[in-house]
Amino acid sequence: MREMFGKTLVALTLVAAGGSATAQDVVRLGNLKLAHFGAVSYIKEIAPSCGIRVEEKMFAKGLDIMQAIIAGELDVGATASEAAIQGRAGGAPVVVVAGFARGGARLVARPELKIASILELKGKRVGVTRGGIQEVLLMAELARNKLSADTSGRKDVQLVYLSYPELNQALLGRHIDAMMQSEPQSSQAINMGFGKEVMKPYGTPIGEPVRTMVMTEKFYRERRPLAEKFMRCFVQATRTFIDRPDVAEHYVRQSMFKGQITVADFRAAMANSPYSYDITPQHIQVTTDVMAQTGVGRMARPPLASDWVRTDLLASAKKSLNIQ
Repeated sequence: MREMFGKTLVALTLVAAGGSATAQDVVRLGNLKLAHFGAVSYIKEIAPSCGIRVEEKMFAKGLDIMQAIIAGELDVGATASEAAIQGRAGGAPVVVVAGFARGGARLVARPELKIASILELKGKRVGVTRGGIQEVLLMAELARNKLSADTSGRKDVQLVYLSYPELNQALLGRHIDAMMQSEPQSSQAINMGFGKEVMKPYGTPIGEPVRTMVMTEKFYRERRPLAEKFMRCFVQATRTFIDRPDVAEHYVRQSMFKGQITVADFRAAMANSPYSYDITPQHIQVTTDVMAQTGVGRMARPPLASDWVRTDLLASAKKSLNIQ
């Protein structure tokens, strides 16, 4: 009887320990509701098979994710590079560990204006989301074409700062003449007929902007086994979306957007913002330099990419899953 009690006690202890370990394997993830952020969101669906649990929280913009990281509310965040850079410059204890999508920006104008180039934005009202990578690209393209811009209307281009959904409404209502917009909103404007593509703004030194996965330094350094599991799960989710576009389409359209974007919207959006894994210190440094040159983010001390881009977890995860 005593032996049976001892075995039962050991079993209960193991169960309790297992429950405790499971509780420790929770990753708090910050994300944005955009089509090219879909593979990041999908991580939570396959997380149990990776031996972890992912608690996802959606934010309105990348800088909100950085604030949540500073507040200690997140372990991992998915955002455009400019928010990560600005966050790091502002004291957010983060490291860049991967890239998860490329592109995702488009200059769209009202069709009746017949705007065919960025030079034709002179004298126009152009909408953009403040602090987003779209603003960085817009300002870089304007500077490349020797056009000035501010919100007062006294320069070549008048800027109108709006959120991503508000931009489409403003273009539809003819309150702005053009917008530098994200996906899938830019594709929706084109497919619904109230917008026409002027250009994809990838001619600056940044090229196609890469969206960044960041981890807190504490999570990256002190919870290494869990960080490794999360990274393998990210690579698996991304590989699924790349290899199975039908899975990606269904998940983004139904689970993320609840049927609010069409098949055509999704496919056009992803043609302009394909899923990916990789990022380099060089890309982050160039983006940082362009931000400093254009004044987007107003960083007192722009961070050096070599100090905070860490792709070793990604390289290990890709190797373990036989991904080049």
